[in-house]
Amino acid sequence: MTNPDVIVVGGGIGGLGAAFSLTRQGLNVRLLESAPAFGEVGAGIQLAPNCTRILDDYGLLEEAKSLGVVPDSMVMRDAVDGGELSRLDLRDLEKRYGYPYMVIHRSDLHGLLLRACERAGVELVTDSRVTSYENADGGARITLAAGEVHEAGLVIAADGLHSVARKLLVDDQPVSSAYVAYRGTVPAGTPRVHGIDLSEVVVYVGPRCHFVHYGLRGGELLNQVAVFESPKALAGQEDWGTPDELDNAFAETCGFVQDGLPFMWREKWWRMFDREPVMNWVHGRIALLGDSAHPPLQYIAQGAIMAIEDGWVLGEHVARNRAEDGTVDWSAALAAYEAVRPEHCRRVLTTSRKWGELWHLDGVAREQRNVLLRARDTYDYAFVDWLYGPTALTPDEEPPMFTPIPLSSARVDEPESPALVGGHSQ
Repeated sequence: MTNPDVIVVGGGIGGLGAAFSLTRQGLNVRLLESAPAFGEVGAGIQLAPNCTRILDDYGLLEEAKSLGVVPDSMVMRDAVDGGELSRLDLRDLEKRYGYPYMVIHRSDLHGLLLRACERAGVELVTDSRVTSYENADGGARITLAAGEVHEAGLVIAADGLHSVARKLLVDDQPVSSAYVAYRGTVPAGTPRVHGIDLSEVVVYVGPRCHFVHYGLRGGELLNQVAVFESPKALAGQEDWGTPDELDNAFAETCGFVQDGLPFMWREKWWRMFDREPVMNWVHGRIALLGDSAHPPLQYIAQGAIMAIEDGWVLGEHVARNRAEDGTVDWSAALAAYEAVRPEHCRRVLTTSRKWGELWHLDGVAREQRNVLLRARDTYDYAFVDWLYGPTALTPDEEPPMFTPIPLSSARVDEPESPALVGGHSQ
């Protein structure tokens, strides 16, 4: 085989997005996927304006909208009493940022990007598990489990939470949050869905648990996600997140939430991990992308979006550092990529952790949070401008740092609570 300009390792949403981004810049890209076929597991995913902006630039937004739902509102409720705490007018949000907030099935988004890569001419290779990465003269090489060696001018490691390439930069391990997620979809004709407004993204926040629902596939499905803190995980037991813990975690929540639990897929659950932020993503001609660099918790619905942003930003810097003869100054392009992305993604990762704490408060802290959220103005975007605005993608303007209010000391008569940000990235 001839050597491509770029090898992308990992055929998930981030890897496909990066492969398409670089191919549209005129590069020859080979994408290696370890599984025998391309596919995506899970259910729904939320795409904020900082992602739909990129899909529009890629010429994919209208197709994405045809596959998903563009909801009217995002609503936060208390999981115990069911009362509304705060909301975002997502139609007004679209006017502010110029692009919609939408929800889509993960497999539909994955399929959309896969088809885009096929049309663009990305070389798609399955059954290719990469076991090692190393730099080589003028590029980098990877070795497959079967012994096959591939070389390219650049290797992008979009190989996920348990990244092999990350070990070249830092010797760390995933960090368990002790939280676990159950997912499930319900057909719209089911009695469970009757009376539910599928134009809303709703999150019920409760002590050490939360519950999310929204419509998918044009309202044909109701997507549900139940997340809770596992006592078994806190006790150090290996068998944690089991269905009995699911039921116990939501025993004190309102009837609507409890009624949704039987519709969860109980044979599979997802344990929630992230990693400590790292600021170095580039090792010679090997670059991390997506969860290999910055796997966040799900609370501001930005995990897949950050991976898509990574690929778009790298593509833009390739365009800026490409000579008329087509050669790329990889050192300059990678330096620019590393200058822009790590700090922004560090902020996303740490903010996601803080939002998890905020959602799962109990006792007096929960009551304080609820007062602050009820006082928030629906059209207050102070806490999402840094995330949804276009400056998040460039180094030209530094947004203010995110500083959540410490609820233990907040005055409950001051409406300065953080805004509702993202329902769930699941």
